[in-house]
Amino acid sequence: MDINVGDVVRLKKQHPCGSKDWEVLRSGADFRLKCKGCGHQIMIARKLLEKSVKEIL
Repeated sequence: MDINVGDVVRLKKQHPCGSKDWEVLRSGADFRLKCKGCGHQIMIARKLLEKSVKEIL
């Protein structure tokens, strides 16, 4: 899966704030994602992210 910095990804499950869209801030073995709804940032492993991505916007 080709995910780059600056892409917005839609995940299968929604964040508690109600948004499913996340902006990619860092890529590599781990990804840093920023919630488009509330601005919360998380680090997630590549394998886990690729499994939970619904689409790349």
